Amino acid sequence: MSETTAAFPAERTAIVTGAVSERGIGRATANYLAERGWSIGVVDLDDAACKAVAAELTATYGVKAHGVGANISDESSVRAAIDEIEAALPQVVALANIAGVSSPVAYLELEPAEWDRVLGINLNGVHYATRRVAESMVKNRLGRIVNISSVSAQRGGGTFSKTPYSVAKAGVIGLTRATARELGPFDITVNCVSPGPIDTDIMGGTLTQERKDDMVKDLVVNRVGNTRDIAAAIHYFIGEDSGYVSGQTLNVDGGLYMH
Repeated sequence: MSETTAAFPAERTAIVTGAVSERGIGRATANYLAERGWSIGVVDLDDAACKAVAAELTATYGVKAHGVGANISDESSVRAAIDEIEAALPQVVALANIAGVSSPVAYLELEPAEWDRVLGINLNGVHYATRRVAESMVKNRLGRIVNISSVSAQRGGGTFSKTPYSVAKAGVIGLTRATARELGPFDITVNCVSPGPIDTDIMGGTLTQERKDDMVKDLVVNRVGNTRDIAAAIHYFIGEDSGYVSGQTLNVDGGLYMH
């Protein structure tokens, strides 16, 4: 570690957005990080559910956790939630921007409200959370930000979700690269994980074995992904030893998209 890079504090917090859904990537990530000693800030739409997840993390892993409800597509709501988490928990070292929604609407049937909904949550929300935590990370000269894109952004769809989802997730890659460049001088890294087919409800409900078998035909491995696969990738990017990696997009997709 260079003399100019701050060491990780012994007690450190990771904020995880979209962390409530039991079968979601956010919940798996919160569990994965808590198991490894991170304090967890839980942000999702339902305040009571966020607080319940935080209590469960503390009971299960013995870590500090604090849950706050927020509308991720509303900047003032996001800022207030992160303000509260910072006041309640140790130094925020990491942010995992995981909150997102699917959108299976065909382009020729797409209404403006659906476009705005998907972009508001899947792209604007990532910016709002990143912008707020960056203020604190700059002061501390230490930070790890991880965003979630999708193979849908790189292949132009071809998944359950269609155009606005692909557009938002492509925007997340651009946001990742641009913020990595601007925040790098403050010892903050920004990276992106791009999942392929993952067995979560965002794929349109629990995947049947038939759907899984069909998806595997396009992969170079013999299974669809699970939420732990993504949580492990996020854990690498927020780690103390990943400080020389920034602006990158890591595809965790069973080899679906090779670039």
